[in-house]
Parts: sequence; structure tokens; C-alpha cells
Amino acid sequence: MLVYNMMTGPLMVNTYLGADPETKKAFIVDPGGYSREMVDLIAEEGYEILYIILTHGHGDHICGVEKFMETYPQAKLVAAKAEEEMLADPRLNMSTMTCGMTVSLHPHILVEEGDTIDVGDIELRFVMTPGHTKGGMCIITEKAVFSGDTLFNASIGRTDFPGGSYEELLDSIRTKLFVLPDDTDVYPGHMGPTSIGFEKKNNPFL
Repeated sequence: MLVYNMMTGPLMVNTYLGADPETKKAFIVDPGGYSREMVDLIAEEGYEILYIILTHGHGDHICGVEKFMETYPQAKLVAAKAEEEMLADPRLNMSTMTCGMTVSLHPHILVEEGDTIDVGDIELRFVMTPGHTKGGMCIITEKAVFSGDTLFNASIGRTDFPGGSYEELLDSIRTKLFVLPDDTDVYPGHMGPTSIGFEKKNNPFL
């Protein structure tokens, strides 16, 4: 799997493009804003976008969804079932405050614990990691995890927003992410990449 990262939106969210280099099938994670640079890259490499996947429903991670969906109308929007209400309600997802526009989203595919989808030869597995939001989730591949705002490089997501829980977040990380191999790459929603092994040894919250 090839992973590209471009920061998008007012809060500079890490928006990822994951691609199978053999089949050219690809997916986008957390479009906080629209990226012409990413669109140009997709066109240059000949990637076919199958899915746009949201790790959670906060406005800074979703304000680029509608524009990307216009660009790739064949793509299916994927999110956790437990995040359905937040995605649909601009008051809950705080999109107006975050990016100056009201965003109301209705995913094509709502996933739950352990569900999987295939992108070419890549299997994506979804694990529910509540704590930052009640419907927060991480996306796990064979050697990487897209952690959204659950786990950062030497930090963790905020828990002071509605639906947040510090205890739940720590439990999610310990039981869902720290069981992965130490050499698993972690691609978080903010800041730089890290690894499971590094976080086990160095994350001051855990």
C-alpha cells in the first residue's frame, strides 16, 4: 500500500490517500478540506477512488467531503454507525465553527466493529475506538493504522468535546491499538506519523 498525506482545511488535518499500486484502486481518509494537489496526484497516477472514509465526525475532518464526492461521484462514503447522528447534524459536528459552512453527511456505508472492505488487494478493517467521539474509529491494514484523533505522536485526542471520555479513549488505545505489532505504522489525524512500538514506550498519557 502506498500512503500519501496532504494537510487540508483550516485546522490542517492530515488527509490521506491510500492506494494499491498494482490495481490502482484507492481511498481517501478524512478530507478536512478540498485538495487540488491530491486531485492532481490521483489523476497523474491513474488511481480510482472507491471510498472516502471518515475516522470521526468533527468538522475539521469532514469539510472537504462534499467537494471530493463531486469530483469522484463513484466513491462511497464510509463512517462508523455510531457517528451517524453527528455527521448529519451541523450543530454536533461543529462544521460551521470549524470551516465556516454547514456540513450534513449521510454515509453510504455504516460500519461496526470488525467490518472490512477491500480496496484492490488491500483489506481495510474497522475497529471502534470511542473516547474522542462516541463513534470514533480507526482503520487497520496489514502494516498500518489510520488513527484519526484517537492516537497521536506522543499524545492522544481531546476528550472535552460532547461525547468524549478520557477513560474510554485510553481503553480504546490499549485494547484496540496496542495489541497491534510494534512495527505497525500509525497515521494520525494531526501531527506526524509514528508507530505502535514507539507509542507504547514513549506516550506520556499511556
